[in-house]
Amino acid sequence: MRTDAPMNNHTCSSSVVRAAAAPGGAPAAAAMLGDMPTWNLSDLYTAPDAPEIRRDLDAGAGEAARMKAAYQGKLMGLAADGGQLAIVIRDYEKLSDALGKLGSYAGLYYAQNQADPARAKFYGDVSEALTKTWTDLIFLELELNQIDEDILNAALAHPDLARFKPWFADLRKEKPHQLEEKIETLFSEKSQTSRGSWTRLFNETMSSLKFTVAGEPEALSLEPTLNLLSDPQEARRKAAAEALSSVFRANVPLFTLLTNTLAKDKEISDRWHGFKDVADSRHLANRVEAPVVDALVASVRAAYPRLSHRYYAMKAKWLGKERLSFWDRNAPLPDKPERVIAWPEAEQIVLSAYGGFAPEMASIAKQFFDKDWIDAAVKPGKAPGAFSASTVPSVHPYVMMNYLGKPRDVMTLAHELGHGVHQMLARDQGPLLAPTPLTLAETASVFGEMLTFRALLSETTNAREKKAMIASKVEDMINTVVRQIAFYTFERRIHEARREGELTADRINAIWLEIQAESLGPSIDLSKGYEVYWTYIPHFIHSPFYVYAYAFGDCLVNSLYGLYAEAHPEFVTKYFDLLKAGGSKHHSELLAPFGLDARDPEFWNKGLNVLEGMIDELEEMDRAA
Repeated sequence: MRTDAPMNNHTCSSSVVRAAAAPGGAPAAAAMLGDMPTWNLSDLYTAPDAPEIRRDLDAGAGEAARMKAAYQGKLMGLAADGGQLAIVIRDYEKLSDALGKLGSYAGLYYAQNQADPARAKFYGDVSEALTKTWTDLIFLELELNQIDEDILNAALAHPDLARFKPWFADLRKEKPHQLEEKIETLFSEKSQTSRGSWTRLFNETMSSLKFTVAGEPEALSLEPTLNLLSDPQEARRKAAAEALSSVFRANVPLFTLLTNTLAKDKEISDRWHGFKDVADSRHLANRVEAPVVDALVASVRAAYPRLSHRYYAMKAKWLGKERLSFWDRNAPLPDKPERVIAWPEAEQIVLSAYGGFAPEMASIAKQFFDKDWIDAAVKPGKAPGAFSASTVPSVHPYVMMNYLGKPRDVMTLAHELGHGVHQMLARDQGPLLAPTPLTLAETASVFGEMLTFRALLSETTNAREKKAMIASKVEDMINTVVRQIAFYTFERRIHEARREGELTADRINAIWLEIQAESLGPSIDLSKGYEVYWTYIPHFIHSPFYVYAYAFGDCLVNSLYGLYAEAHPEFVTKYFDLLKAGGSKHHSELLAPFGLDARDPEFWNKGLNVLEGMIDELEEMDRAA
């Protein structure tokens, strides 16, 4: 779920092929791509009006009420018997799966067409019902954290409870930031009319925006307009950039209000819960220490001149310019082969790359194609970008993307299937332990991309094609590492400034331009129009400070892949063990078998050196040409 334009592999968009890109318009373009799958959500529920939905909502509410009546005020006493406490946790785990199934279906059904009022209402109604049910269970984690440490440790020695020890350890980390039950209940109930409603407004606004691009036969939605920023023709890139700027600027008052409101909402929540730094709550959720993130950010920012600045200077030369206009940043190389990759070929490319690493990996990924666990085609109202929704362990993940046939779309497919494989492997951990912190959740996805890229590169003999492929990968890695750390820096500045008072659109625009200039370097001309491009980045709205997880994952994967290339002992077994662990182990435990330590700043530099080495390789190709 990476956020970037036009690549956007992960909650935002991939590159897309427009109808106008193929002779004969949309039907011809669709025909070139072949048949693409649409989700079969029946493993969750068959339809929004299926009687099972009401049955399960009622059953979930009833079970939550039962648990509250049976356990509230009694958990300290039950903790004296680890077996009794294990019954409570298994009840909680079972209900988490049942409620998660309902929430997953509502979210995925809504994502298929966020412009449909009926789907929006269904999503809103289910979300409201689930919030009400979860409110009955707020007491449980609060009371568990009041159990004396020695009593809890003795209870965890019971074999039925022992497997939940990592979950209890994570829960204990929440204790300093938990409030009494009535206040936590208020925060939970108000979330529907605060953050939840503002996020929904953002989603539905983005899905409804139309962009009039000069030269295009009809107004476009966000995905195909962003895709034009990677068109071979500069005139089309410029026209798309101007259309994006015009529409974003027209909606800046709304996006400014969204940003101010959500930043203030977070500040209120953080203040009440005792979080000091603007990103502390995200670090806690990610189970990563602030100094680790600080080391990552410092390493990446120090490397900007060696990475993005140097690369974009080279690219400007390749395109025959002194400086690149901002709409040229993702332009293809002049001699880059541009072809449409049909869906069946994309499937074969990714599965072959996965199979070359481990047959089990390809076997798991193949299920997504065979069983319609992927929704691939661009459709009106569909959520932009791509993601893999883990849903719940009792079902399976679903992958969403907007596939229109470019090589970067194949990389997006490889990325999201990496998430899907990871989520499938972690299912045995159960609802409480399967979820993986964001910092490690990107490991399998980025590794899947790297496998696919290396497989394609090894089959390429033409020097110009090879250069184009390496350049494209460098751009992807810059977007994953440099851009995401710049996004994180932008978010920090916005949230810190919002604590001093409301921000004007001009102030947000100025912060955006300052940080983008620092990260992209002097070879990118951030001319008029680019100042409003912060408006469409969904992670700023959905998940504040999420973005550094992409840089974390990319640098981690670079180190892991280096070990794999060096034939590290039992690498595949260790890698699968890492994925199967889900959220049951801290990142330090998971990386220890590989001899890696994210607390060491040199760890991040090793990852960045891989990207720097690829830029060195491009420079060497230029000298040899």
